[in-house]
Amino acid sequence: MKYLVISDIHGSSFYAEKIQEIYMKECPDKMILLGDLYYHGPRNSLTQEYHPMKVCDILNQYKNIILCTKGNCDAEVDEMISEFEMKEYIELNINGVDFFFSHGHKYNIDHLPPVGKVVIYGHFHTGFITEEYGIILANPGSIALPKNNTKHSYLVIDDTELILKDIDGNIIDRKSYVK
Repeated sequence: MKYLVISDIHGSSFYAEKIQEIYMKECPDKMILLGDLYYHGPRNSLTQEYHPMKVCDILNQYKNIILCTKGNCDAEVDEMISEFEMKEYIELNINGVDFFFSHGHKYNIDHLPPVGKVVIYGHFHTGFITEEYGIILANPGSIALPKNNTKHSYLVIDDTELILKDIDGNIIDRKSYVK
């Protein structure tokens, strides 16, 4: 099974359309959204082609394959327009390995969740894959508003590894999660 992990769209219809292109290229079985879908947030500038309802229309096309966590900029009204559920966190077992997904404002490298051999979170808009404390930690970065000179990026989880890619599909980093 292949998962496409995307975070921090922040209302950019331009980058939501890029998600459609990425979906066609990657052909994932599931899409995991790590929150901050529609609103840009008070500390962020407006995203390119800021149009939250268009983002919603694009994402709702994938409602049958989306798993989604709620971000710190996501509100009850965002849940009302989304045709998929937003959860506080998602726990999955992928090929015998326990994964924990969250937005990242509560659980992250500085505040680890109580479960998960692999912890994936967004929020910080900086893509990376690392291992600390015997736990693999990954952030897909922000597809729309990358920070700290990182690229617009996303994460792919396949049967054996995590692959961080820029929006053109170039590999930034990769790491096996199976031993």
